Amino acid sequence: MKVKMILSALTEAKSPFFRPIKYSLFPPLGLATLAAYLNNDDEISIVDEHVEELTLDDEPDLVVIQAYITSAYRSYQIADHYRNKGCYVVMGGLHVTSLPDEAAQHADTIILGPAGDAWTRFLTDFRARCPEKRYVASVRTLDGKPPIRRDLIKRERYLCPNSIVVSRGCPHTCDFCYKEAFYSGGRSFYTQLVDEALAEIDRLPGRHIYFLDDHLLGNERFANALFDGMIGMGKVFQAASTVQAILKPDLLEKAARAGLRSVFVGFETLDSTNLSDHDKYQNLNRDYGAAIKRVHDCGVMVNGSFVFGMDNDDETVFDRTVDWAVANSVETATFHIMTPYPSTELYKRMVAENRMLHQQWDLYDTRHVVYKPAKLSAESLERGYWHAYREFYSWSNLFKSATKKSDMHAQLRHLSYAGGWKKFEPVWDLLIRTRQVTRMLPMLESVLAAYGRFQSPQDSKLSRRSEMVPSGTQ
Repeated sequence: MKVKMILSALTEAKSPFFRPIKYSLFPPLGLATLAAYLNNDDEISIVDEHVEELTLDDEPDLVVIQAYITSAYRSYQIADHYRNKGCYVVMGGLHVTSLPDEAAQHADTIILGPAGDAWTRFLTDFRARCPEKRYVASVRTLDGKPPIRRDLIKRERYLCPNSIVVSRGCPHTCDFCYKEAFYSGGRSFYTQLVDEALAEIDRLPGRHIYFLDDHLLGNERFANALFDGMIGMGKVFQAASTVQAILKPDLLEKAARAGLRSVFVGFETLDSTNLSDHDKYQNLNRDYGAAIKRVHDCGVMVNGSFVFGMDNDDETVFDRTVDWAVANSVETATFHIMTPYPSTELYKRMVAENRMLHQQWDLYDTRHVVYKPAKLSAESLERGYWHAYREFYSWSNLFKSATKKSDMHAQLRHLSYAGGWKKFEPVWDLLIRTRQVTRMLPMLESVLAAYGRFQSPQDSKLSRRSEMVPSGTQ
C-alpha cells in the first residue's frame, strides 16, 4: 500500500522572514521508527514540513500525521483534506494524546501515548479492513524493535541527522511536563537494551550524535553500560541530563570519556519555592554552580534551560537569571515562558484557579503568555522573556561569559559556539532555504571535539568534590 507520513510544521517554525536553525536540527525520528513496522513492498514517504513543502495532490492509502500542540491546527487541516479525498488518516503524538476527543474529529483512527504495540495492532486491523477508532499501547518496551528506517530521512536537510533515542520518558514528575499523561497506564520511563542501542549507534555514519532522550542519564545502570560500550567509538554527542545526575560521582566523567561534549540541563528556575511548587524535586537543594563547574571540568558545554512566569517570579527574575548564567559561563541558554499544556497537572491547577486565558493552541509555544501570572502582567512577562534572550546573547555578555573560562582556547570555543548559534541567524536562514545546512556539520563536529579536555576523576578530584556539594540552588 502507499503510505504518507507527515510531520506538520509548528506554527512558530514557518516565519516568512527567517527560519531559526532549531527547526532544522532533527529529522522526524518517530515517523521513521513507525515506518520500520511496515511491509517491505509498501511505498512509504516521510514529509517534514519544517524543511520541505508538502504537496496535497496525491491519494495515498494511509496518511499518518504526528501532531504537537502548535502544529495541531495545521495537522487537522491536512487530515481533513485527505479524509475528504477518501484517504484513511491516523493521528498520534503529544497533542492527540492530551486531547483525544478533539483530535478524533479529524482522524479515522487516533493512537494515544507511545505507539508501541498499538501501532502494530492498528496495522494488522487496517490490512484486515477492520481498524478501530482508538488504540493505546498495552506493552511498554523498546526490546527487539526493528532498525529505524533512516533511508526514508532526507539527511541533507538537517544539521543533526544522526539523532537517536535509546529510552522513553523520564523518572521524574514535574507538573508542567506532558510525560505522565502521555505514558498513562504503563511504564513512564524505560530503556532500550544496551546491545541494541550500541548496534544502532554503530550504524550511524559520521562522528556526531544527538540523543533526543528526555534524560539520557536517568537510569544510571543503563547509562554506565552505554558509555562503556561507546568509549573507543570515536563519537562526539550531545544529550540531556538533570542537575541531580550530573552531581553523581563518576557518571558524567564516563559520559565525557565516551564523547559527551554538550549537555542540556533543565535548571528551570533559581528559586527553591518555584521548584517545590512544580515538583522539580530533582533540582531542589542542589548546587547549580557546582554542577556547571563539574560539567566544564569534564570538557563539556552547558545548554541551560530556564522558565519564566512561575508564581514566585517578579520583575527581577529576568536580569537575575541572565546575570547568573553569564557569571557561571553557561555557553548557551534556552528561555521559555511557562506554558500549561493540556492534560498536565499544571494545566489542571490553572483551570481550577480560573487562570487560563484561552485555548488558541498556536500560541502555546512558550513565547506567549496563555495564563494569568501571579506577580507579573502578561505584557511584562513577554517583554522580559525577549529581554533575557537579547541580554544573554549580547556580544558584551558573550565576551563576559567566555572570559570566565580558564584559557584562551576555551574562551574562543565558547565564543564560536555561542556566537555562531545565535548571532548569525540570517546565515542559518540562507543555508536552510538553499538546503545546505548539513554542510555545517563538520564544523559542529570540530567545535564539539575541541571541547573534549577530559581529566580523570583521580586528577581532578571531581568525585570527591561532588560528595561535598553545598545545599541551595543559587
